[in-house]
Amino acid sequence: QVQLVESGGGLVQAGGSLRISCAASGGTFSSYNMGWFRQAPGKEREFVAAIRWSSGFTYYPDSVKGRFTISREKVKNTVYLQMNSLKPEDTAVYYCAARGGPGIATMTNEYNSWGQGTQVTVST
Repeated sequence: QVQLVESGGGLVQAGGSLRISCAASGGTFSSYNMGWFRQAPGKEREFVAAIRWSSGFTYYPDSVKGRFTISREKVKNTVYLQMNSLKPEDTAVYYCAARGGPGIATMTNEYNSWGQGTQVTVST
């Protein structure tokens, strides 16, 4: 059973940076794809970034491209999301997700395991 634990969320001013982490356990992640999603109050969960564990290939939606960077540290079984130039509209609970199937995925129902989320709040 894959377990994902996010950490590193907090309060940051607009224009600032924050890095959140996702510690993964219980799986052989060489064949996994990992993703970050976010959910703001009253909104649907939204795709933010994905990475192929084996190759490091990454994918982003236009809303965060150039500002957010997903990476993984194989030795620590940890995935990171570096967020720069943060905006108030980036405020949300950020979730880490794991997908055991092939290919990068952007839909929530394509991921098998989820973390509990970490709150990111960007103030004006």
